[in-house]
Amino acid sequence: MSDTTADGEAGAESTEGESSEAEANGIAARYEETDGERLLTFSADGAEATVAQNVDGYAMLKVRPGPNGDELERYYGFDMALDHAAELLGVAVNDLPVPDAAADMGM
Repeated sequence: MSDTTADGEAGAESTEGESSEAEANGIAARYEETDGERLLTFSADGAEATVAQNVDGYAMLKVRPGPNGDELERYYGFDMALDHAAELLGVAVNDLPVPDAAADMGM
């Protein structure tokens, strides 16, 4: 995970809670809370990977090929979910910028 973070506004999909964005190493990260989920979406070179968790924050993390994509895998640990997201994007896991609001995802 990269230490580079920057808080900002999220898109119109967010209906409640906090949202933030970060960018580093050519990878953009957007964290948002919707009615039912916490979503951390990474974008790089036209590809996306999303780590999702229920809004209560106690369920396993789901990795998807984008915010609305089908679930590919579930993980208990945030580190393992980030590793899978990095693999989907073809980048190193240490290059993924994680907004502060998403740092507590996982069990």
